[in-house]
Amino acid sequence: MKKREKYEQLLPQAEALVAGEPDVIARMANVAALLHREMGFWWTGFYRVEGDHLVLGPFQGPVACTRIARGRGVCGTSWKEEHTIVVPDVEQFPGHIACSSESRSEIVVPVRRDGAIVAVLDIDSRELATFDDTDRLYLERIAALIY
Repeated sequence: MKKREKYEQLLPQAEALVAGEPDVIARMANVAALLHREMGFWWTGFYRVEGDHLVLGPFQGPVACTRIARGRGVCGTSWKEEHTIVVPDVEQFPGHIACSSESRSEIVVPVRRDGAIVAVLDIDSRELATFDDTDRLYLERIAALIY
């Protein structure tokens, strides 16, 4: 099945998981689990904005960095620049934070509430160049479901 078709099937599942659930942590947890399982990503999770840091939230995969400063690494840069960042090779990203040496490519999508970024959705792959505009499009739609 093509990537776009997988996302098309996954999107209504994500919508159903968050519908009527008022707790944002529960929403993040189920969305991370759904994406991780259905898309086969290596690491899938959220970092929540707490002051001037991103703090680890619900995730699936190996242990991760707990706090990331604004503007640091891919997650902190996505938050600071307020847009999705697709990184085909994390070793080529200036200031990449290596929470794991197994991560090879990454996508980070801002999560907004009333226009302000309150979290980021971070997804890593063990393969180079895993993420593209299809991922960006659908993951932005899924991130918009969180709030």
